[in-house]
Amino acid sequence: MAAKETRPQRHTGLGRAEALRLLGSVSLGRVVFTRQALPTVRPVHHVLDGGDVVIRTHEGAALTSHAQPTDNAGVVVAYEADAIDPDTHFGWSVVVTGYARVVTDPDELERVHGLLPGAPTESADQVVRIRPELVTGVLLAETGSTETTTG
Repeated sequence: MAAKETRPQRHTGLGRAEALRLLGSVSLGRVVFTRQALPTVRPVHHVLDGGDVVIRTHEGAALTSHAQPTDNAGVVVAYEADAIDPDTHFGWSVVVTGYARVVTDPDELERVHGLLPGAPTESADQVVRIRPELVTGVLLAETGSTETTTG
């Protein structure tokens, strides 16, 4: 098996606005939360809504059981999405860390259900809003490249 040619790679940090723009260019990511004191990762679809990440998840999922509406800010989660070429390994990755809360207002639920990819089902009708507190991103490009990759 021939070795793949590797090209020099440059990692460039992304500002908040560019990171959120790239996050909004894709619809699939991974939510990271704690379940039984251990990190848990679930793939979910998302949209950006007013600067927040909004996801649809399964009723009774571990995330929503920890993010039930209360007087507090919600539960801390991380959300990651990326677009990385499997051959060149060039692209981008964005991580949002913030507070997740279940959306319960009927008018807001109706509105965001219309924004999310696919239709709600009996098993995936909970909506969770993640308010970003920390947004980080990295652009993985060939050394010398100044192009931004979009999703």
